[in-house]
Amino acid sequence: MAEPNITIYGTSWCIDCKRSKKFLGEQLIRYNWVDIEGDEKAMRFVEGVNQGKRKVPTIVFEDGSFLIEPSNEELAKKLGLQTKAKFKYYDLIVIGGGPAGLTAAVYAAREGIETLLIEKGALGGQVAVTERLENFPGFPDGITGAEFSDRLTQQARRFGAEILQAQEIVEISTHDPHRGVKSRDGSIYCARALLIATGARYKRMNIPGEQELLGVNIHYCATCDGPFYKGKELLVVGGGNSATEEGLFLTKFASKVTLVEIASELKASQILQEKVRSNPQMEVILDTAVQEFKGKEKLEGVTIKNNETGEVKELHPEGVFIFIGMSPNSEFLKGVVDLDEWGFIPTRKNLESSLPGVFAAGDGRQGSTNQAASAAGEGVTAALMIREYLRGV
Repeated sequence: MAEPNITIYGTSWCIDCKRSKKFLGEQLIRYNWVDIEGDEKAMRFVEGVNQGKRKVPTIVFEDGSFLIEPSNEELAKKLGLQTKAKFKYYDLIVIGGGPAGLTAAVYAAREGIETLLIEKGALGGQVAVTERLENFPGFPDGITGAEFSDRLTQQARRFGAEILQAQEIVEISTHDPHRGVKSRDGSIYCARALLIATGARYKRMNIPGEQELLGVNIHYCATCDGPFYKGKELLVVGGGNSATEEGLFLTKFASKVTLVEIASELKASQILQEKVRSNPQMEVILDTAVQEFKGKEKLEGVTIKNNETGEVKELHPEGVFIFIGMSPNSEFLKGVVDLDEWGFIPTRKNLESSLPGVFAAGDGRQGSTNQAASAAGEGVTAALMIREYLRGV
């Protein structure tokens, strides 16, 4: 794996440093992290480029240029991401660039439907941070999530879909027969139809210390943050397919990976369980709950409790990765379309939501199977159903 060519100089307590790291992580852009408080040479460098001031984050790029305390918009511009659409009105706006959204964009654009796709994070969604897809039809030897996402993105662009990145939709509106979307930067775009393909994100544990150490030593993306823990011991929370897959991936960097699962057995597929059990770098602790993450500026310990015996222990990993299920990215839809009690979008057989002209596909749809292949299939179905809808409006 190639070394990152972006370096962030900052401190563990710096809010803007965490924001910049989060932004780069969302875009799946690898970087080196240097805490200047523990590195005198780095401290002198930061002071040198800031006329004696310790301004952080100071971000240095491959070409030697640097940004000081940049906003997300400045970072996006520097990285060459398209964040503004060419037009204000489209036939179809797709919100979300995972397998469902990108596949829908491919089919819609190929049909001559003027399509705008808007994505907050990395194109490919959860698939982009998956080490390898082994069960996607047509790839007998598997394919990395990053390559799959890149191919799908290229295909959408080849057929003429316009793609915005680093843009979060915060509101949708209806002005019959049109549908509107508003991004966090205030941009407003309209279309005759919308497809919600915003997927889902990893759930948080909501226990003491999690929020404070988020992005410091607690993570939700092994691909993004695993390389920071070369030769270190790590803890993975969860026992499903995601937890075991990411845990196995982390053994490429970590000296040891401990998997803690609250249930009495792993919920992952049998093949993944066998891989975990046979890996000498992995340890599995079952029937145990994580109760607290200790530490203020960095992780100092993890308190766990055995559900059967009540025994409490403290583990001391360098970092923690949490994979305990998914929550839909649907907050911006509340009060606009019907959501179920968990926030998923109920749809009719044609994948249309409760609001005419607004369709849903992928992991954020009620009844989805959380599989890349089925998400892509829903993207195809949604595009064809939207084509029929557009003929009548």
